[in-house]
Amino acid sequence: MSRFTDVLLVSPLADGSTWVIMRDFGYDVGAEASGDHIEVAVGFQTDFATIPRPFWIILPKWGRYGNATVIHDWLYWTQARPRPQADAIFLEAMGVLGVSGPVKYTLYWAVRLFGGLAWYRNAADRAAGFDRVLPDVHLRAVFRSERRGTLRRVAGHAWRLMRRP
Repeated sequence: MSRFTDVLLVSPLADGSTWVIMRDFGYDVGAEASGDHIEVAVGFQTDFATIPRPFWIILPKWGRYGNATVIHDWLYWTQARPRPQADAIFLEAMGVLGVSGPVKYTLYWAVRLFGGLAWYRNAADRAAGFDRVLPDVHLRAVFRSERRGTLRRVAGHAWRLMRRP
């Protein structure tokens, strides 16, 4: 059976919505020791579940699915696997965590329907030289994420793509 390989240890940044991975954290896909392993880098910045604020009363940013959202954020950042596969791993990881069916499928279908924006934003961030992995994990709570707004980053990336010959 799939499993998380370590306890998730994070520390918040001063912006109140970004957290940093403080020690090794990974996930075995498919089955334990299957050879298909995801390792999240120490220093990676995550916002856990990107759920619009009005829905937080039903689905908070952090819940039983928290570890799975970090793996999903990492897969969306690295883009080493196709987006549908990243979403399928997210669904599998929520099952490992014992997330209830209604919550698990609501979150899965939300990323299938709306995750494209985050996928392209991450591509734009990477193209602009932004790195969500902080080199120095000896952080203080006064540090803020340097990530710019979604619309500005995606619009700039789209503009650069349109200007290519």
